[in-house]
This record gives sequence, structure tokens and C-alpha cells, in this order.
Amino acid sequence: MLKIKWPALCVGACALLVSGALLGYGWAVKKLSSTVSPAMPQQHQVLYWYDPMVPDQKFDKPGKSPFMDMELVAKYADESMDAGTVTIDPRIVQNLGMRTAVVKRAAVENRVDATGMLVFNERDVAVLQSRSAGFVERVAKLAPGDLVAKGDVIAEVLMPEWVALQQEVLSLNEGDKYLLAAGRERMRIAGMPAELIRQIEKTKQLQTHIKLTAPRAGIIQELGIRTGMTLMVGQFIARIQGIDKVWLEVAVPEAQANHIQLGQLAQAHFSALPEKTIQGKVTSILPELNAMTRTLRVRVELPNPRHQLRPGLSAQVTLKNNNKKTALVVPTESIIRTGQRSLVMVAEDHGHYRPVEIILGQEIGDNTVVIQGVEESQRVVTSGQFLIDSEASLKGIIPQLNDGAKL
Repeated sequence: MLKIKWPALCVGACALLVSGALLGYGWAVKKLSSTVSPAMPQQHQVLYWYDPMVPDQKFDKPGKSPFMDMELVAKYADESMDAGTVTIDPRIVQNLGMRTAVVKRAAVENRVDATGMLVFNERDVAVLQSRSAGFVERVAKLAPGDLVAKGDVIAEVLMPEWVALQQEVLSLNEGDKYLLAAGRERMRIAGMPAELIRQIEKTKQLQTHIKLTAPRAGIIQELGIRTGMTLMVGQFIARIQGIDKVWLEVAVPEAQANHIQLGQLAQAHFSALPEKTIQGKVTSILPELNAMTRTLRVRVELPNPRHQLRPGLSAQVTLKNNNKKTALVVPTESIIRTGQRSLVMVAEDHGHYRPVEIILGQEIGDNTVVIQGVEESQRVVTSGQFLIDSEASLKGIIPQLNDGAKL
């Protein structure tokens, strides 16, 4: 008779049931995983982690940066799909305080700010010479550098020829009109001033001591006579430089020379006269460029009625042109100058930034005119653009620009 051991039989049956259940669960899990869990898309895979401040150093897992007190940033495969842009994590943008500005169209005023120096107006010079031989009886108390008014006496002279001509005219009768006219013409040819001739005809008195006066107001630059000297015909007496109008010679930078025009308005601010702004006009643009300073000499004529403007004074000059126009401008701080070209980082959607080469125009305050490269309403990075520039260099975008490739 067969004896069945029930405890052992129960244990074996339970083992079979458990193993069968496990095999069935494994088959179900395998089936479910093959149908429900697709592989992660290739474009969202992490290539490596990096520190934005040291982007050339790569790490194979996330964590703290060994260089800076910040978390490493993931570099995804899809970031390299657009070869012309750089993607920056929004957290990095916020941590760095990255700022952008809109490319806008603004009124461009042809304005040049430069420095200038006052000089004499070389067109306003009077030279006093002896028209006849004579002797210097007295010289006024003057010296080079003294200021004289128009009509001030320079010297008293005795000219025998002038005395003889006066005696001849005064001896004529009033009815001898032709002889009087001929005598008057001889006095004029001898060099006698017209005012002196009129005085002789009016007073009918002989003028033996002739007063030589200043023909205009100004500064005596040279004085060539002294008391007791003998005068020869054509001898130099004095040189008087007028100062009713003075020249302001402005040094305009070479890059701004094309903004200067004849007749352009100018405003001069002198440190010696801080409360005044003196206006003038451009009267000459000299053709030669200063090879040392790379500046163009521009002459501005300024009025000087009170003779407060003296040659040698320096001034800050603003040259303005009324021909206003509009142009695209960007903040000057947004421009990256590499030495070969100028770049800006254009901000696009979803954290993408694109380096764009631009052609620059003149600076207007805190902005700079952009002749070519950007469009109105685009946004450019004004703070943190050098981080993007570094990343773009690592991706090979900047070298592409250097090779002339268009993005």
C-alpha cells in the first residue's frame, strides 16, 4: 500500500504554482515593455554637462562645478542641430542677469563734438607804411601786444613833400577848379590820407606835423619805428591784427570729416567763459589732413565784439547740420569688436542666440548707427554677450563668420 506524504506533496505543488506565476509575470512585463516604453528620442539625449563659465571643460555626469559655485548645465543633442545659433539655459540667463535691447530707428543728427583753439583772423590784418620820405617826431607809448582802437595815434611825422604839396594847393584861388582838382590828386598820389586832404581844404591851414593813426582796431603785432628815425618811402611802420572776428581752428577726427560742410553752425564752449555759448559758422575746410593726429582742420569764424576772445584759448566745439535723417541704432555696449569685424548677438525664440556681423556708422550718445546687418524690432544682447560669443566660438560659428560664411 502506497503511503502519500501530504506535507511534501503540498510543498511541491506550491513551488510549481509560484514558478509558473513568476514565468507568466516575466512574459507579461517583457511584452508590455516592448509595446509601451519607446526609446528616448535621439535629439533630447544629453551629450555632456559643462560649466558655462568654463565651457571648454566637459563632464559625463551632472553635479557641482569644480570651478564655480553652480550646477553643471546639460548639453543636449538637439542644440547642435541649428548650426547658426547658440542655446543658453534660461536659468543661466536669469543668474547672469542677461539683458537685451530692441533694434530701433532713431533720428540721426549730423553732430560732431571736437576741440578747437582760437587763432587770429589772418584776413583781418592792416599794415601801415610810409608813403613818402620824412622824419619821426614822436611815437605813442605803444609796444607789440598793445590793443589800439581805430583812429588811435601811432606816431607824428614830418614829411617835407607833403608840406610842399599843401602849400601849392593853398596858394591857388578858389576859382581855379581844374588846378585845385589836380593838386588834390597829387596829394592823394603822394600818399596823404583822404581825411587829411579834406581837413586841409576845410581849414585852409598848413599841416606840418602829420599824425599817423591806426586804420582799424586790433593788436599791434609789430612796431617798426622809434622817435628820431628817418623814414624812407615804403618803410614799415606797424602791423595791426584785427580781433573783431577770430578763428576757431577745430580738429575734426578723420572718421567724421564727411559730416562737415561750409556754412555749418558751430557752438563753442570756453572754460574761460563758462557762462557763455558762442555761435559761429564754418568758413573754411582745409584740404590737408594732419598725419600725426589724423584730424581735419576746420575754421570756424566767431564774433568778438567785446574782445573777450583771445588767441590761445581752447574750446569744446559742437558742429551741427540741420539735415536730419533716421537710421537703425543699437546700444553701443551690445557691440563686440573683434578687431576684424563687429558683431552683435541677436536673441531669438526659445533661448536661441545668433551672432550677426554688422557694419557700423557714427555714435550717437549711448547708441551706434548700424548700416547693415540687423533689422528693426530685433533684440540684441547688451549684457552677457561675451558668454554667448565664447560658446559660439566653441561651436565653430564665429570661425564660420571669419571665413565669410552666411548664417
